[in-house]
Amino acid sequence: MRFAKVLLCALLSCFGGVLAGEAGVTANSILIGMTAPFSGPNGAYGLDMKRVIQAYFRQINEAGGIDGRMLSLRVLDDGYETERAVANTKALIDTEKVFALLASYGSSPTTAAMNEAFGIARVPLIGAISGADSIRQSPKEHPNNRYMFNLRASYANETEALVHHLVSLGIKNIAVLYQNDGFGKSGLEGVVSALKKHQLTPSAVATVERNSVDVAQAVQQIAAVNPQAVIMVTLYKPTAAFVRAMKKADQLPQFMTLSPVGAELLVQELGEAARGIGISQVMPSPWSDTTRLAHEYQKLIGPQGKPSYYGLEAYAMARVLVEAIRKTGKEPTREGLVNALESMHNLDLGGYRVSYSANERRGSGFVDLTVIGPDGRIMR
Repeated sequence: MRFAKVLLCALLSCFGGVLAGEAGVTANSILIGMTAPFSGPNGAYGLDMKRVIQAYFRQINEAGGIDGRMLSLRVLDDGYETERAVANTKALIDTEKVFALLASYGSSPTTAAMNEAFGIARVPLIGAISGADSIRQSPKEHPNNRYMFNLRASYANETEALVHHLVSLGIKNIAVLYQNDGFGKSGLEGVVSALKKHQLTPSAVATVERNSVDVAQAVQQIAAVNPQAVIMVTLYKPTAAFVRAMKKADQLPQFMTLSPVGAELLVQELGEAARGIGISQVMPSPWSDTTRLAHEYQKLIGPQGKPSYYGLEAYAMARVLVEAIRKTGKEPTREGLVNALESMHNLDLGGYRVSYSANERRGSGFVDLTVIGPDGRIMR
């Protein structure tokens, strides 16, 4: 009788261990976490990404899921605030017990979450709207970076493309407006570095606080040098406020900005005043009828959907995650997911390639230059 009880306990213990499995994974589901701004001045960015990811997860689930497991997305609103992003990440890992993280937003929030939460917990994050070097460092030298998998090109890639274009046009008087946070400072460093290659320095540098549109002092500082061009490392609301104020001050430089601005949102905010603004992009055109990735994205959101660069990037992030989970095998684990991602060498998503290795987390170096044309059209 005693032997039978011992055997029963051993079997139950073994069976319980199998049932427990990896956090966020059950026999019929896989739970993914996401923290991003869904409210406040930058909420439109996160909402666009969330809609696309949820639509793609539905598509995967309707086709049978991944080895019979249905994907679900748990989202938390961080308002593009670093402390909230870190708290949300910890809650997603410790309380919600997500398997992995997807589509973070912002340089400072993502860097802090990596160093204080998901890197320590060894939970992989796939995709971040950030080109900061802080989340692209070598995992060998910075162990927390092992769990950060970027898709988009870096701010250094974007700013180099912008500076090279301006200098090739004979423009040398280049000022910089940057957002006072990790995003803006990383972009500023990229501009300064790119200008240095042409024996140039910024003619003026001014800043605007995160989640603020108070650009009066910045306009005064930059207008004082009558710049030929201004590179704006800012999001769409402060960018729009700055452009309006500069034009009101009879300043008409060539305005250039980086991909995080969100071209479609900038057009909505500025209207016809957005015409002529140059924007570096880190994804192919979401309106393309020749790029397979864009075509499949358009099909996903349907004829009533509004294509956007943010939406296409979220789709690419989700595609990489699903591909990696499939590569982990019948019983997904976080370490298995990391290994699967590291084995992705030159993964072709359909006109957009992503590569990782044991010591490389950059994903892609793709940069395209666009300009806002008549009627708000984004032109190459």
